[in-house]
Amino acid sequence: MSEIDPLADRFLKACEARKILAATAESCTGGLIIARLTDIPGSSSMVDRGFVTYSNDAKMEMLGVRKSTLDAHGAVSQETALEMAAGALKNSRAGIALAVTGIAGPDGGSAEKPVGLVWFGVAVTGQPAFAEKGLFENKGRDFVRRETVKTALELGLKALA
Repeated sequence: MSEIDPLADRFLKACEARKILAATAESCTGGLIIARLTDIPGSSSMVDRGFVTYSNDAKMEMLGVRKSTLDAHGAVSQETALEMAAGALKNSRAGIALAVTGIAGPDGGSAEKPVGLVWFGVAVTGQPAFAEKGLFENKGRDFVRRETVKTALELGLKALA
């Protein structure tokens, strides 16, 4: 069990204030965001579920990401992040869904999509979903994943503000 993350705590308090549950759709973080949230005592009243969709098949089966989206844009793209967030919202009881898809490294990067590239998707019931691109320094897999968790929670807070 890790220490309580103040950012995760603020995010859950924002969910509680709006009386909504949270869901996550995670690829490159492998469940770290939902773990950070559920490390907090009492989180069960603000967290509905987390989808760990590391493979393209999982993204399609669990979140409804379209094969055509993956074929045209790849797993690490704005379009995929948006569909992941929308799918997590649709397939849960949550009022907000945070989605992340990226290249944590050390391998898998290319000139077009380097290690450290992460797309974030945020969907909130009754609001248009949005996506943001992050490009983190290639300081190792753990660094990219930690920064991805932090940024996802910050974007969630921004969406709930």
